[in-house]
Amino acid sequence: MKNKKYYCLALILVFSMVQTSYAQLERKLVNKNPDVELTFEAPRNINLLTVEPLGANNLHWAIMHTFGTIDNGGQNLWGIDNGANIRLSFEYGISDRWSVGFGRSSLDKVYDFYTRYHIIKQKLDDSTPLSISAMLNYAVNTSNYKFLGTENPTFRQRSSYFGQIMLARKFNKKLSLQISPMVAYFEDPQDIFLNNSTEEINAALGFSGKYRAFGRSTFTVQFIPNLTNGLRPNVGIGYDLEAGGHVFQMYFVTGSSLNEQYLLSSQNGVVGEGFRLGFNVNRVFSLGSNE
Repeated sequence: MKNKKYYCLALILVFSMVQTSYAQLERKLVNKNPDVELTFEAPRNINLLTVEPLGANNLHWAIMHTFGTIDNGGQNLWGIDNGANIRLSFEYGISDRWSVGFGRSSLDKVYDFYTRYHIIKQKLDDSTPLSISAMLNYAVNTSNYKFLGTENPTFRQRSSYFGQIMLARKFNKKLSLQISPMVAYFEDPQDIFLNNSTEEINAALGFSGKYRAFGRSTFTVQFIPNLTNGLRPNVGIGYDLEAGGHVFQMYFVTGSSLNEQYLLSSQNGVVGEGFRLGFNVNRVFSLGSNE
């Protein structure tokens, strides 16, 4: 009698395992043509947002720094002694395609609120060869200018807006490229703001690229030529290292700006002597089930 019970239990166990394996196989068969993953190592590549999505219920936290120019050499520790522009940001994935975020940059104490939507995702079989995402942003300058002996600008005068379309392709396991037409609008650009353009509308093309050299190490580039304001382009070269769930990004860049509006409206240094050291830390947390 005891043996019969054991045989029954064994049969139930084997049947359950077969059912589980079949269900897993079924799920794999349903997703015959998955999306391309890891077009970029993080939602940002140097200073620019990318098409890299957040999963539903995932939180991306990032801290970004740019320091002074390196041309003063070791006396100022290649710009680190000259102070830093620091940006803290959080972005939350509402779904696998839609996320919202906010950030704060120390330069002009700018708070920005943004959203990204991933319209099209590149497919593994190349039936969809590109990933396309859109991003919108509102920002407000919160600096106090009373020390200048003038009235503070109004809330409207401090406001600015930004939009971009990001088109990217992962060519193979090593190389990914992205182009981003973008435009920023300032309600009232004033000389007291710590950017340089006097134009209300500033347009640019952003170029981002990565090349995976080996293991978890990736070389990155950024190029943002301004199309409307005559300012020098923003140029960056960097190195990403993925370690323990973090993506560390170290780079040289020709400008100190970190939020999108100021990237398009600030003057940049000459490549080489005008380079600044920059450093980002990215971390994605899962806050719930993705099922």
